[in-house]
Order: sequence, then C-alpha cells, then structure tokens
Amino acid sequence: MPPSPSSSLPALHSPASALQWDVFCQVIDNFGDIGVCWRLCAGLAQRGHTVRLWVDDSSALDWMAPGARQGLWPGISVRAWEEAADAAKLRDLPPADVWIEGFGCHIAPEFIAARADFISATAINDIKPPVWINLEYLSAEDYVEHCHALPSPVMQGPAKGWTKHFYYPGFTQGTGGLLREPALEAWQRGLDDSWRGAWLADHGVAWSGERLISLFCYEPAALAQALADWMRSDTPALLLVTPGRATHALAQALPQAEAMTGKAPHNSPLRLHYLEALSHPEFDALLHCCDLNFVRGEDSLVRALWAGQPFVWHIYPQDDGAHADKLAAFLDCMGADATVRQFHATWNGLPPIHNAQGMQTTPDWGSLPLEAWYQQVQGWRDRLRRQPDLVSSLVSFVEKRR
Repeated sequence: MPPSPSSSLPALHSPASALQWDVFCQVIDNFGDIGVCWRLCAGLAQRGHTVRLWVDDSSALDWMAPGARQGLWPGISVRAWEEAADAAKLRDLPPADVWIEGFGCHIAPEFIAARADFISATAINDIKPPVWINLEYLSAEDYVEHCHALPSPVMQGPAKGWTKHFYYPGFTQGTGGLLREPALEAWQRGLDDSWRGAWLADHGVAWSGERLISLFCYEPAALAQALADWMRSDTPALLLVTPGRATHALAQALPQAEAMTGKAPHNSPLRLHYLEALSHPEFDALLHCCDLNFVRGEDSLVRALWAGQPFVWHIYPQDDGAHADKLAAFLDCMGADATVRQFHATWNGLPPIHNAQGMQTTPDWGSLPLEAWYQQVQGWRDRLRRQPDLVSSLVSFVEKRR
C-alpha cells in the first residue's frame, strides 16, 4: 500500500530562504482549528521551513499526528500556549520571520513586546518585524476575494506601526487556495484495485464488496431517515462510523430508524463498523476508500474534495443561520446540480429545494445517483488542482514582503 503523502515529512528541498514560522492556535471545539493549523505546519516543514506551533490544547495531536508532541516530526516543535507569555522562556527564543494567528486568535502581548524590544535593541542591524498574518476561515462567499491579503495597520501597543495581513483560504484564483500536499497526485496515481481492500483489512474492517460510506458529522437532521433508507435499500452498504460526535449522533438516530423500518441493521442490507480515531494520513485514506463520504467543518471538506469521491458536507451550524449562506456559496462556486444541493440541504436541516413544478422533493438516501455525483466532484477537483496550494501561496506572499 503506498504511504500517504502526509504520513511523513521529508523536506522536498532545503530552500535558500528557509524561514522560521510561529503558528498560533486556540482550540475552540471539534478539532478543526488544530487540524488545519497542524496541516499548515506539516506543509511548511515538508518544504524545508521550521515551525513552532503554539497551542492551548495539543491533546488531539496524539491521534492526528502521533509523535508531534514528543518532537518526532522534523522541523516542527509544539509549544504550550502559556509559554508565549513567559518572559523567561522568551528571552532566548530565536525570533521568527513569520507570525500566523490561526482563525482570529490573538498572540500574547508579552510575546509581541519581547519581539518589539528585541528589534529596538538591535536596530543598528536593521532587524525587521515579522510578516504577521491572520489566517481566516475557509469560505466561498464573495467577500473573501475582496478581503484577501488586505493590510491592517497595528494602531497601538508595542507593535504600533507594524502591519498584519488578512489571509483567506479559498476555492478561486483570487484567494489563498487550499491545503494540499505536493505529492498528493502522485500518491493517488499509485492506488490500485487491491489498495482499498488492504487498507480496510489493516483497520479491522471486514468488507465483502458492499457500498462503503464514511460518517464524520455533527448531529445531522436527516441521519435517522438516511439510516432507514439504507436499511430498506436493495444495495448493501457498510457504514464506517468515526468516533466522537458521529458515534453519538448515530446512537441517537438508530432507534428512530429502527422504528421507521421495523428492523435492526443486522437484519437489513446495512452494516455498521465503528472506527478508532484516525491520524490525518489514515483519515485521508478512509475518504479515498469510500464510495460516499459524509464530512464536516473545514478540514475534512477539503480532504473530501481531494479524494474525489461523492460527499455531503455538514457545515458547522451557527445560531444566526449564517451557515446556510455559506453552504449555498460553496455549492454555487462548485456549480453543484439540483440533486447535490437537495441532499446537502436535507442533511443540514435547511429548507428543501423544490422541483420545476414547485413540488417539495425528498431525497432517497438509498438511491443515490453516485455516478453523476462522482463526475461532478472529479470536475471540481480538477479545477481546484490548477490553483496554487495554500502553503505555496503563503510562502510566496511572505517572501515578497521580507
């Protein structure tokens, strides 16, 4: 089985202008923030840069990137968030060329002051402030292209007079692009017919040729109906359930599905398999294995796009309903057809899409048009591949400002 492109970090090259990066991440919930920041750090290290990841809760790295907290990933050190405010620990810290605030988190004032004092003390050597970037959330909405790379002057504090830049990942040429390993396409070309069965066997999945579906979600409105449809379907399916919220959501929805169908999964064409927590490379491989992927949040959406298989995105729900516009913008950007839009709306508990006659349509999860869906996703992937990846774009942006 070919190793995943993100399973190890040999530097692609040792650039003459290798830089020191500080990446700051505060974990809010659901692992998306630390997941994206880790992939960013890994991508930088793979290109020959060195990275310090400052994070307030690094525990998820134990399964996302085993060995990361122990310093076993070349080029990356994981640092405790509180150390960024510890003057004694900062005194001998080599200054970074780049600061990245992940998703609007704020660097400790003590950390900023230490760098400002260092610059003042060594002004004769013309030491410059770091290139300071606020890495924003992923969106396909129109404002992203308008706001991408805009400067924001620092108006007060020890960094007064410095400049931050807003940096937006995105799906179009006018944005920063998406995280993508340089070796990803070559790895995908190395997958043969035996690869899927071998990966499943290695992970304890007994597969007998059924349709493979991965479930990584929050608490989707349509999960009980989807389970019932799969239990009634003529097409056998094996549902691979990720740990955490997906497992809890399934436990809540399964009794409803059983009530709808009058049967349990073991007496139906649907089988369930509960997975252990997967590292990033193994999660990526899971998405390549499956015929249909249910993904959630930001990081797994991008990985589903690169996997090129049909998928349904469970967007993070927001109390003000802003997620509906964000989902619609993504589907518009991708040029999704009405069927894909309907399944996404239903899965996310959003108002239904009506057909040409004005009738409300109800998706049948047991009769998915996967072939047509596959062709759409392949087209999206091909288009996105033609854009620079996020790490390459960031490096180029930084080099122009040093």
